[in-house]
Amino acid sequence: MSLTTENFLLIGSILLFISILAGKTSYRFGVPALVLFLAIGMLAGYEGIGGIYFDDPKTAQFIGIIALNFILFSGGLDTSWSTVRPIVWQGFSLSTLGVILTAVSVGFFAYFVTDCTIYEGLLLGAIVSSTDAAAVFSVLRSKKLALKRKLRPTLELESGSNDPMAYFLTIAFTGLVLNQDAKLASIVLLFFKQFILGGLIGYFIGRLGKLIINNIQLAYEGLYPVLAIAVMFFSFSFTDFLGGNGFLSVYITGLYLGNQYLIHKKSIIQQFDGFAWLMQIVMFLTLGLLVFPSQVLPVISAGLIISLFIMLIARPLSVFISLSFFKMNNRYRWFISWVGLRGAVPIVLATYPLIAGVEKSPLIFNIVFFISLTSVLIQGTTLPLVAKMFNVSLPARVKPKSPVEMLLSEDEKSEFIEIAVPNNSPVAGKRIIDIDFPKKAIIAMIIRGDKFITPGGSTVIKENDVLMVISEDIETLEQVKSLIN
Repeated sequence: MSLTTENFLLIGSILLFISILAGKTSYRFGVPALVLFLAIGMLAGYEGIGGIYFDDPKTAQFIGIIALNFILFSGGLDTSWSTVRPIVWQGFSLSTLGVILTAVSVGFFAYFVTDCTIYEGLLLGAIVSSTDAAAVFSVLRSKKLALKRKLRPTLELESGSNDPMAYFLTIAFTGLVLNQDAKLASIVLLFFKQFILGGLIGYFIGRLGKLIINNIQLAYEGLYPVLAIAVMFFSFSFTDFLGGNGFLSVYITGLYLGNQYLIHKKSIIQQFDGFAWLMQIVMFLTLGLLVFPSQVLPVISAGLIISLFIMLIARPLSVFISLSFFKMNNRYRWFISWVGLRGAVPIVLATYPLIAGVEKSPLIFNIVFFISLTSVLIQGTTLPLVAKMFNVSLPARVKPKSPVEMLLSEDEKSEFIEIAVPNNSPVAGKRIIDIDFPKKAIIAMIIRGDKFITPGGSTVIKENDVLMVISEDIETLEQVKSLIN
């Protein structure tokens, strides 16, 4: 069966529905959902029961890039800077030095166990050098496991920020394979250009995005997530156009916006959470369709050897060296080493040498696919057991959340007060978004005469309004009082 304009939506909706049901089932058995998404794509493919012929790496890469934009941007929006700030250097070390060490060690190992040249081996190592923690947290949630200390934010920061380095290494080694006369200095210059431009442009587009979102005054709330999508794609494409790292730019733009006051911020974050899930499913299905199982079978032995090398040697080595600069219990280092899942990102990166015409790119693609599959199956399913073995898990406590907790965050926040806005108050006549309101407090409701108003960022505070304010602590409420009076 071939995909046509007429049957594309029908087939796509059926596969999407099956994937959602499979994802629901995966939580019960502790199997990472992405494995089932890939399996469904393969079953629907040309050599599966669906018989759909799809052999277009360019289209798969395009879909993967779109999907990664949403996933990275959503990850940035969901990342609390106050949470990751204490471990930002650990995460940075893992996502840079750790990725480089993994790429180099796997590259040399692949050179010895396959017929790849040294540059082709390093290209393979670069492609599988980044981790995908999305599957990890789905397993943790299904098993109701919590992690001790700062393990969770460390893993979240690493998984959200290490894809740009893997992308850079993939592009650099693809260039070396095609042009072995290229000088190392050109790669160093490319590195600084990509990451300096990616970081700076991402930050400034984040600031510009905040200004636009808070001041454009759209008539419909539903348009604000659409506006955020425009900011996201502009961040990636403009950075890429100037030669910077678009994936890094997108992540930083999302990280900046996620930690600022935005009009309809809750709606934007909720929409992007749904977009991210949709893009993950679409990306995994597409990559599953792109794989031909008959071509994967001949590389199983090489793929398994390299996969075990990554899990047992390359990943632990890179983690211990990357975290050697910081004080951390070795039990935590070993657990972080085991959370080195290879997901869909390496498969997307493997399409770059395919499109570039690298001689052994089909071999590399199939090995990468097998490595990703075995990594998720072995590490993903054993993660709860490993967490308990290294004593880094906490018993999950299920308790009902109060309205205050749901409004603010997952932490306990219980201070509440009603504040009347006096005449000539400095906040009267201003939008909530324009007030330097303490980040630890929110206005849950406004009483205006006999009306109860649910406030948004664009709501204008008026004299004689009564503000129902919820906060983390009494000190913050005192700051709010001083601000209003």
